[in-house]
Amino acid sequence: MKIKQLIPVFIAFLSIFTAYGQQKKYKVHTVAFYNLENLFDIYDDPKISDEEYTPANGWTEQKYQQKLKNLERVIAELGTGEQQTNSPTILGVCEIENRAVLEDLIKMPKLLPKDYGIVHYDSPDGRGIDVGFIYQKKHFTPTSSANIPLIIQNIDGSGKRVYTRDQLLVSGYLDGEEMHFIINHWPSRSGGEKRSSPYREAAGRLNRKIMDSLITINPNAKIMTMGDLNDGAYNKSVKVEIDAKLKKSQLEEPRDIFNPFEQMAKDGHATLFYRDSGDIFDQIMVSQQLISEDFSSYRYWRAGIYNKPFMIQQTGQYKGYPLRNSPSEPGFSDHFPVYVYLIKEVKQ
Repeated sequence: MKIKQLIPVFIAFLSIFTAYGQQKKYKVHTVAFYNLENLFDIYDDPKISDEEYTPANGWTEQKYQQKLKNLERVIAELGTGEQQTNSPTILGVCEIENRAVLEDLIKMPKLLPKDYGIVHYDSPDGRGIDVGFIYQKKHFTPTSSANIPLIIQNIDGSGKRVYTRDQLLVSGYLDGEEMHFIINHWPSRSGGEKRSSPYREAAGRLNRKIMDSLITINPNAKIMTMGDLNDGAYNKSVKVEIDAKLKKSQLEEPRDIFNPFEQMAKDGHATLFYRDSGDIFDQIMVSQQLISEDFSSYRYWRAGIYNKPFMIQQTGQYKGYPLRNSPSEPGFSDHFPVYVYLIKEVKQ
């Protein structure tokens, strides 16, 4: 399957200026999510299963630095266009080994001037991979954060806990407006989609519980949940457990949430490929409070998948797939990142 290209960003920006009048100006922030695919350092941590990414298996300091350079390029350019020149203000990530690799990443030359901050907790995942949150300090100020564990038992009947990634909740102020972000990396499809689906359905229920708690405290809470869900927008974990809506017009209650990536999947777009089939497992959903034609405060505007040619395999069996990473060959990721724009009218 070939990847359908999204409409160029500059055309998208042009349309809003046309729709709302040439005299109006808007402030834009990019909120993005990126599965960094095995961003491991070179050191063997005896507490986790990271042996694959050590010098003994070919993962060297030089390769690690190349991986950082590759990710640096993507993040620096992610969400930029004719009218938007800033890299993501908010970026959720997953498949990182520890806080140190994120610190190395934000110190890369193209990202260092952005002055990114980090929110990170170690998760109980067996491979030691975590989720993380980075933000531009000049625009976003965190006020609280929590790593909320997903407690699930093995479906084999043993009663043993399945250790997976926590869901990371970060609350704070984006240019003075309170926002809440949930970063996810739901259980994999190991053992098959059907067999493993109860794990992701449990993740969806936990996600819904977090959002409902925020809405109970403040019915006007602006919430964005994002991540590699290992499920499509059509799966039960998203459609039923989160109760995500396909269309903005379906949002009626404060707890309702819109998933712009469901329509993209219907249109044939993809963030990853497996056995010649593409899907969108990487999604960003926005709460009803971010959907409005009143842009006096930050609102959802558009969503997209960032899949530039330099990130794509150009030849061979996997032509058209993301140019992925391995211990022998540092690439980018087996997932394309996703993003949304938040906009706010600037009073003149």
